[in-house]
Amino acid sequence: MRWLNHFLLALFTAFLGIVLSPVLAKPPVVYSVIQNLTEQGEWEKQASKENREQTNAESPIFHFRLPQLPQTPPSPTLYSLLPLKSGRSQTESVVEQGKILYDMGQFTKAVKVLQQAAAAFRASRDGLREAMTLSNLCLAYQQLGLWAEAEKAIAQSLKLLQSRENTGTSGEHSQIIAQALDVQGQLQLTQGQTQAALTTWQKAADIYQQIGDRARLTRNRINSAQALQALGLYLQANKILNDVQQTLTSLPDSLLVATGLRSLGNVRRVIGDLTVSRLVLGKSLAVAKRVQSPKAIAEAQLSLGNTALAQQDTEAASQYYQQAATVSVSSITRIQAHLNLLSLLLEKKEDKDALALSSQIQSEISNLPASRTSVYIRIKFAQTLAQLKKKTTSDTFSSLDIAQQLSNAIKQAENLQDQRAESYAIGTLGELYEKTGQFSDAQHLTEKALFMAQSINASDIAYQWQWQLGRILKKKGDIKGAIASYNVAYKTLQTLRSDLVATNPDVQFSFRENVEPVYRELVELLLRSAEDSASFRDASLPEAEVLNVATATLGDAALTLSPQQNINQDNLKQARDVIESLQLAELDNFFRSACLNPTQELDPVVDKKDQRAAVIYPIILPDRLDVILKLPNQDLRHYKTVIAQNNVENIIAELRKNLLDVTATFRVQQQSQQIYDWLIRPASAELAKSGIKTLVFVLDGELRNIPMAVLYDKQQKKYLVEEYAIALTPGLQLLDPKPLRQIQLNALTAGVSVQRPVEGREFPELQNVPQELKEIKSEVSKSEELLNQQFTETNLQNKLQTVPFSVVHLATHGEFSSDAEKTFILTWDKLIKVKEFDNLLRVSDKNRSNGIELLVLSACQTAEGDKRAALGLAGIAIRAGVRSTLATLWSIDDRSTIDVMSEFYRQLNARVNKAEALQRAQLAVFAKEKAPYFWAPYVLVGNWL
Repeated sequence: MRWLNHFLLALFTAFLGIVLSPVLAKPPVVYSVIQNLTEQGEWEKQASKENREQTNAESPIFHFRLPQLPQTPPSPTLYSLLPLKSGRSQTESVVEQGKILYDMGQFTKAVKVLQQAAAAFRASRDGLREAMTLSNLCLAYQQLGLWAEAEKAIAQSLKLLQSRENTGTSGEHSQIIAQALDVQGQLQLTQGQTQAALTTWQKAADIYQQIGDRARLTRNRINSAQALQALGLYLQANKILNDVQQTLTSLPDSLLVATGLRSLGNVRRVIGDLTVSRLVLGKSLAVAKRVQSPKAIAEAQLSLGNTALAQQDTEAASQYYQQAATVSVSSITRIQAHLNLLSLLLEKKEDKDALALSSQIQSEISNLPASRTSVYIRIKFAQTLAQLKKKTTSDTFSSLDIAQQLSNAIKQAENLQDQRAESYAIGTLGELYEKTGQFSDAQHLTEKALFMAQSINASDIAYQWQWQLGRILKKKGDIKGAIASYNVAYKTLQTLRSDLVATNPDVQFSFRENVEPVYRELVELLLRSAEDSASFRDASLPEAEVLNVATATLGDAALTLSPQQNINQDNLKQARDVIESLQLAELDNFFRSACLNPTQELDPVVDKKDQRAAVIYPIILPDRLDVILKLPNQDLRHYKTVIAQNNVENIIAELRKNLLDVTATFRVQQQSQQIYDWLIRPASAELAKSGIKTLVFVLDGELRNIPMAVLYDKQQKKYLVEEYAIALTPGLQLLDPKPLRQIQLNALTAGVSVQRPVEGREFPELQNVPQELKEIKSEVSKSEELLNQQFTETNLQNKLQTVPFSVVHLATHGEFSSDAEKTFILTWDKLIKVKEFDNLLRVSDKNRSNGIELLVLSACQTAEGDKRAALGLAGIAIRAGVRSTLATLWSIDDRSTIDVMSEFYRQLNARVNKAEALQRAQLAVFAKEKAPYFWAPYVLVGNWL
């Protein structure tokens, strides 16, 4: 409560401007403060002795973690006035001048011109054209962040259109109303009123349909799809986008078609359909060139660059950015292209070119007129300068340059009364102060930014300042306060699931940099705090066991076991819950949609469903490997190994490499015994005492890329699979463990055995597939088979919709990747991507009581060189909608695959649970062939019963 009171008081005083860092009250003062620091020496060296001691070996200012900024999309195009029968009037020419200024990013000048035009139409009592001009004025106001003025303009426009004096011809009047509604919907979406925007756009769509305006209806439907995604209605949004794509390609060339295709391509990129995005954006560029619109050409090239970058095609991205900067008539589009190009140059370590371009950008930005977009550009430029200073030895840009950009951004946002942009700018400056060790100033800035974000309900930026505040409090030694602030950030993220992964191009998050660390840093604080409340001894362990654990040394790793009698169970449970939520967030990010609904409480899974199972949560942190253990009807246990993350990952990578070598069994045992000592040995006595038969792992990071079956106990000279049945799960909250139904197995088997060229890739022969399917048929009497030419997506789906199969076994090439676009299963003539799995495997008849119990994917593998590839395996397991998935981490076309699979089904027929059936099948092969290469790659994901 003391911390909370302090926090609220700080927010209140910050709001009143009583106790502020000099930056907040009057931006010009920042210049003098920072100038003084710069004259005295380097700004980043000015932290007090006390702060330097607290930060210890903290990275200097330019190693700071960047807060996530919006990627500002090109501004919506203004509407053209309907032409007068007598020709263009002088006022119409003024409106066109306003459009040109708007397209060039001169929003303030465009507003003045459009205001003059609206007044002229009002004087001449031309209500229709005044209404249209007011709609355009609303769009220009939005670019300046003038929300009250934008609302007033669109309200006046709609009021004019509702008056009887301004009916005009029926079609003309209806079109103008629909366009005004489109603008109103855009304003509502920008302000976070998603449902209202959807309703407004539906009204406009009805009008466009009535008057047969297909082109504007198409643009309207793209907007509606964005709103549906924001509401989490992904299937509806996707259906609209598919329809829109067909419509756009059938329309004649026009600027509207080019704009519609670009919008569609941008939306496709945001939801992760990168291949389609690039294709559609390429069509947008082609249309823009044919209609000879430099603005549309540049914006299409900028969007293409962003999609190419998302595809990690940096060369193409660089070319598109250069082309956009060359062609653009808009200074904003040109600077955005240059900023993105600068980031690429830094990534490629082309320092000389990066310095030259940054000087050019600085000059361009200084002439940029005030707008909300220019505020974001200044912030992004400041962040990029920080990266430039970090990565080069040049002193071209000083600390003052960076802070001055942010101060200008703050001043502009303040003048525009754009609290969202101001919050970004202030919070980013707070980040700079944090990294200089000036924690009091950093805290004031962060609290101010947070208050502003919360006052406008901007949760997507509020969580970043809550996180930042937690880091600052941690560095100040206020651990309780830090945990409280991290908790708020974590809870905010939980409410933002759909926004984080799909919808609004203004809020595109880098999961690895801006979301995942919040979870991990909170877990680290919780675990350290749980330890602080406890002494070392564990009364449940024999004295000798405690001594062994306490003194064990693994290379540079020191292993300790936290006591169970005194450990803070609340913190431990919360740490476990946060790790479960991180698993869910990773899958959301993988699919680019919040499509997973946690339904289960965690403890009852083993307390009630399977009291012979233990759940193990390994957690890889920067300087340690923590493990949380859940035993049936007992408190959570916790133990750790003090070891650097890169050492953990190097050992895992070496083990993975050696697992693929049939001659490397001894090296596999050496490396896997280290991982056994981290994950299993500290709990081995308790596992035996509790009668545990099955170990269920919720794996973290690169641990997913190796099979737990190979962990080696050097004392007993046994692999883990010799002692326990093993299963994996992306999280217990997604799992409802139920025993395999006591029914006769009914399997659909399918496979591709011959060499196949599909979608530009050559897949080699799998000569043992026919025999594998034959062996399964001998064990499962009720089965049907689709081999080679018969194994098509259509045939597979038809079979599944006709017969309620309990098992689907696919013996074919497949690949698991951290990229959903590269996670697939091979059929005869196409690659089925992971996102298509729910449509393919989920039984269409929802009234059937028994869905697919088990999906088997033999001959699949994790993508080479992808450290997070096994995320794709979890993704397939979830997307398939089946209870359990049995897959291989690497492909082996060998007799051993046939032996494993036939024994697995033999054991299932004997009513053994799935995890134990797999264990027995692996041991049957192990008895013949000791090399882990042959028996280890099989993993069971999901329900193990």
